[in-house]
Amino acid sequence: MTGMKKNDVGFIVTGSIMTLLFLIVINFISSSDHLWFIYPAFVLILFPIGLTCILRQRYKLFSIIGSTWIMVFLIIINVWHTPAIPWVLYTVAPLVMWPVLVWLDEKVKLVSVAMFGSITVTLYYLILNVVLSPYYPWFIYPAFLIIWWPLLLYHFKRRSYFSLSIHGSIVISVFFIIVNIVSTPTNIWAIFPIFCILWWPLSMYYFVYKKQKEAK
Repeated sequence: MTGMKKNDVGFIVTGSIMTLLFLIVINFISSSDHLWFIYPAFVLILFPIGLTCILRQRYKLFSIIGSTWIMVFLIIINVWHTPAIPWVLYTVAPLVMWPVLVWLDEKVKLVSVAMFGSITVTLYYLILNVVLSPYYPWFIYPAFLIIWWPLLLYHFKRRSYFSLSIHGSIVISVFFIIVNIVSTPTNIWAIFPIFCILWWPLSMYYFVYKKQKEAK
């Protein structure tokens, strides 16, 4: 718990409101054709709300308010600047995951939850990929990242670090092979990062796993 007093929080809230009003006035006086005040307004509104929630240890409430506010801001920017390209949809998954993970609390450490979350996120980006840009399977990149959540959780709980190095190497190798095939099939470059990755399980075997077996 911080040592900030209620007066300090009140000062920050008042300062944010006054700064926001000042920027709105300056915006309409100097360049009313371009509403640039919304960019600092995003921070000036979120900061006092976040500070108040954190000081009161209302982390779950802040996760909902924060993710909703960020999503609303991005939707406004998307519709305003590039209405023909709905890029805001790509940010929905992480913004929704933030409050979901906070509300799950200790259940986040369950492998079943991690598996469900990773599959859900992967399917979401797969659907976006098929609907919005089917010409290139870019969903493999977020899928590659999210798969590490259940994989790391599973092995860390069991302290099976050598098995993690094997499974992790397989995941990374398969990822590079797929990227190689879909991106540059005429140029076989995946073998180079795969060769480097193989040193992970090899070093784990000789310097950790083998020594542990000999000690027993």
